[in-house]
Amino acid sequence: MAKLNVNISSLQLKNPVMTASGTFGYGLEFADFVPLEELGGIFVKGTTLYAREGNDYPRMVETAQGMLNCVGLQNKGVDYFCNHIYPELKDIDTNFIVNVSGDSPETYAEAAAKINELDKIPAIELNISCPNVKEGGMSFGVTCAGAASVVKAVRVHYNKTLIVKLSPNVTDIAAIARVCEDEGADSVSLINTLMGMAIDIERHRPKLSIRTGGLSGPAVKPVALRMVYDVAKAVKIPVIGLGGISTAEDAIEFLMAGASAIQIGTANFVDPTVSIKVRDGINAWLDDHGCQSVTDIIGCVD
Repeated sequence: MAKLNVNISSLQLKNPVMTASGTFGYGLEFADFVPLEELGGIFVKGTTLYAREGNDYPRMVETAQGMLNCVGLQNKGVDYFCNHIYPELKDIDTNFIVNVSGDSPETYAEAAAKINELDKIPAIELNISCPNVKEGGMSFGVTCAGAASVVKAVRVHYNKTLIVKLSPNVTDIAAIARVCEDEGADSVSLINTLMGMAIDIERHRPKLSIRTGGLSGPAVKPVALRMVYDVAKAVKIPVIGLGGISTAEDAIEFLMAGASAIQIGTANFVDPTVSIKVRDGINAWLDDHGCQSVTDIIGCVD
């Protein structure tokens, strides 16, 4: 069997397959379907300094080859995570990574500082790219100055692996990735969802409660793949690729484009066992092609 272990800065992964925030709950919800300890990592649902109710319903709509969502970062806040969720996760042998969001650099930093105290959480993912909240979120991720302000503030209070999740709703994602690297990010993950919309033609109104939402699923894969390729060429820190991955072949494309690891998101809703199938499929492909390690193919496309 080929070696599947990879590193994201100081974060050591058993394999490059992880699950994306917002599509896998806290991981515990999928324990009946997936041996959690066999995943490279689990990005838990978005966590903010204070509890959020999220947006009104309806907030999910199926589209051709994908889905739109405007959930709006519904969660019970970082203190609830630390006191109630973390005790249930800390003894599971995989990497749990907390997706952190905020409405100012200060609230990002304060939430990150609380998570920094949790021994068994080795990394956070800064969500500066969520397109379906009314304040914060994507507003920080669409400019170099905004991205820099959040990463800089968090880096002061957080001393573990810092991953920044980038928005595709920009003109130059590579420039924003470089700014995150300059301010101390250890890795970048991309892409978050693309802004989209669906209309109910009988009711003459948008299908989502806040009109627009984030598009994910297979429809976004070509865009995500191109952006991962561009960013991997622009930065020296590891890149984590996501966006429409549902098969081992999809994942291998992202690895060849320069991603050191991948996240699976929307496909978890279709098949809750997909992450393990993708891991096994990567391993089979590497064996069939005489590769000794998954690192043999990372960034092999010029």
